[in-house]
Formats: sequence, structure tokens, C-alpha cells
Amino acid sequence: MTRSIISTNALPSRLAAIAVFVVFSTSAMAQVEQHSQISVQGTALATKDSTADFKPISNRVTSSGGLLVGYSYQFNSWAGAEGNYGYTQNAQDYTGLSEESVRSNFHEFTGAFVAHIPIRLLSVRPYALAGAGALVFDPTSDATMHSDVNRQTKAAFVYGGGANFNLTHNFGVRAEYRGLVYNIPDFKLTRLDLKQVTHLAQPSVGFFFRF
Repeated sequence: MTRSIISTNALPSRLAAIAVFVVFSTSAMAQVEQHSQISVQGTALATKDSTADFKPISNRVTSSGGLLVGYSYQFNSWAGAEGNYGYTQNAQDYTGLSEESVRSNFHEFTGAFVAHIPIRLLSVRPYALAGAGALVFDPTSDATMHSDVNRQTKAAFVYGGGANFNLTHNFGVRAEYRGLVYNIPDFKLTRLDLKQVTHLAQPSVGFFFRF
């Protein structure tokens, strides 16, 4: 009997909580007039130098500039998702008992959850992001001609944040910082394997279009 009374008394509060959740979700969704956004950004890429623990070899990546394009969808006032593709070309320099440099095309495929900070100051929309993806290191033809290197894909964790600056109702400027954490590529060669994790810093700026 006591258990039945407690369940009956708890039912209204549970229904009220569900109602508040539904109303909040609907209200949050209604605040977003344009859910989709396409962005095109120019990027700078700088990777941390690394040294192996178990053998005398180090890795240094040349800094480069690239392109980052993305599509994002905002579910409500604070949550969204984003997919990006990035490209650049750089060289992985390995130094140890001998020196070897591998120039490759760098392809970046990432997906991330985007947390929109619900603060609007002078048409600024800040956000933070976290997700994962794949980095493809594809040696250029001259690199494969002089070495036995192979194309290789590495999993990556991505995090970052930035802000969208509205210039018009559906167009503006985007400034962003992304950090990528991944295992250093060895192009499937034992002699180039450092067994180390590295960090890539990727600041960018560009434009977006909302619709």
C-alpha cells in the first residue's frame, strides 16, 4: 500500500518534468531560424616535433597552409554536429642514423559535436567542438619514386573552438582553432616508426553561409 501511494504521488512530478523537457526542447529548436551552415576557411598547420623513446629517430613536419571546408547542422540553440574536409601538402622529415624526408598530400576527414554557447554579443556566435576522424598521408609521386613509402591513414581526435561573426542575416566570417592528436605516420615502414603521439595545431579563418 505504501509503495502504491509513493508511486501515485511521484507520477505528477514525473509528468511535469517530461512536459518541461518537451517545452524546453521545442523552444530551443524554435530559436534556430537557419539550421545549416557551409564554411570555407584558409588554415595554417603546425605540428609538434617528436623523438622516439626506444631508438635514435626524430620527426619534424614542415609548416604549411591549407584549405578547410565544412558543413554543420544546428539541432537547437546549443547543440549541433559538423563534418569537415581539409587539405594541405607538407613533408615529414625523419632524422636519426640516416635522414629521410617524405612529401605527402595530407587529407583530413573529421566529424564533431558542436556546443554553441548561447551568448550573442554584437552578432558573435561562439562555439566549442570535439570529435574524431581520419588523416590520410598520401606520398607524392616524387616521394614514391625515390623511396618505398606507402599511403597511410591514421585515426585522430579533434578538439577546438571559435566564433562566427554575422555580417548579414546568413553570411559572415568564421575564426577557429582546431587541435588534432594522432599517431605519427611511418608510411608502413619499420625504420620510420616512432611509436609516438603528436599534436597538430590548426588555426583558420574564412567565411560561412547559413541557410
